[in-house]
Amino acid sequence: MKKRLFILVEGEDDIRFFGRIIKPLIAPSYHSVEIIAYASIKREKVNKFLKSVILMKNDYIFVADLDQERSVQDKKQILYYWFSDINGRSVVVVIKEIESWYLAGISFDTARALGVSDISETNQLTKEDFNALIPTRFDSRIDFMFEILKSFSIETAVRKNASFRFFFNRYLAGLESLDPVVRESPPDLPGMHHRNDY
Repeated sequence: MKKRLFILVEGEDDIRFFGRIIKPLIAPSYHSVEIIAYASIKREKVNKFLKSVILMKNDYIFVADLDQERSVQDKKQILYYWFSDINGRSVVVVIKEIESWYLAGISFDTARALGVSDISETNQLTKEDFNALIPTRFDSRIDFMFEILKSFSIETAVRKNASFRFFFNRYLAGLESLDPVVRESPPDLPGMHHRNDY
């Protein structure tokens, strides 16, 4: 019998990203996939929820932005302190914020169509950097995000963002729902952190 998967994310921008890009790819492997924003839920409730997921023998992915922390390990230490029942193997740290993953998936052609610069890598980009890139023709950052998601390239994102590549290697590589060109697990690029660092 297939398990249920719960993807715990920080907020609405994460829900949009995981709902549009990740859920359709990973859903065939599970009975159901639910995306939950935990930032507005009390810590005790999140801890109880994590316990119940494990007791019911289901899976979860806990997603957190690196934000201002110095390293993935520092961020994980904070998460262990906040959520005593969290399993480090189920944690994915987005570097630096989810906006960097949005921008990572913009191919050269899409960048031209959107009227933005083609960025070679997005590892250090923040929410503020994302907001500064929004062309004036978009009514809001949400409109811009939806436009990015319409033509999001996983292959490009894997190349441009090390933490997205880690997520891909751990959860998506080899899935039948992926385009055959993308399905193969990509190698780590020179100068990137080792996959286990995320």
